[in-house]
Amino acid sequence: MDKPTHLIEFETMLLGRHLYLNSPRAGGRLERSAYIVLSRIRMEGPMSIGQLSDAFGLDASTLNRQTAAMLRAHLVERIADPEGGIARKFRITAEGERRLDTHRRESVQGLERVMAGWEPEEVAAFAAYLKRFNTDIENLDERPWPRP
Repeated sequence: MDKPTHLIEFETMLLGRHLYLNSPRAGGRLERSAYIVLSRIRMEGPMSIGQLSDAFGLDASTLNRQTAAMLRAHLVERIADPEGGIARKFRITAEGERRLDTHRRESVQGLERVMAGWEPEEVAAFAAYLKRFNTDIENLDERPWPRP
C-alpha cells in the first residue's frame, strides 16, 4: 500500500463491512437495497421503475426484484402517477417510513458511539470530506444524489 489511494480503497472496503455489521438488528433492520431505495424515494417522492433505473444505473429486472420484496414487506405501495403519467410509481408506506426512520436512527446512534471520542470539529470535517468524496463519484457517474 504505497499510495494513499490504495489505503483509501482498503479502508472504504472495511467501512462498508463495518457499516453493514453494525447496522440495526432488532425489527428496524432493512436490506441494504431497501434502505437505499427508500431513502431515494423519500427524497424525491414517488418513483417509477424507469426513474429508479436512471437514478441507480441498474436494470429494470434488478429493481423489479427489489421492489417486489419491498411490496411484500409492505415498505412501499404502487400508486398511479400523481402527475398523470402512464407508469405506476412506488410510494413509501407508513410501515416503510417507520422502518426507514428506525434504521436511520439506530445507524446514527452507532456512528455516535464510534465517534464518541472525536471533537465536534473532527466529526464535521469527516462529514464534509465524505460529502465531497460522494459528490465527486456522483459527478463522474452523472447520477447526483439529492441531499437535504
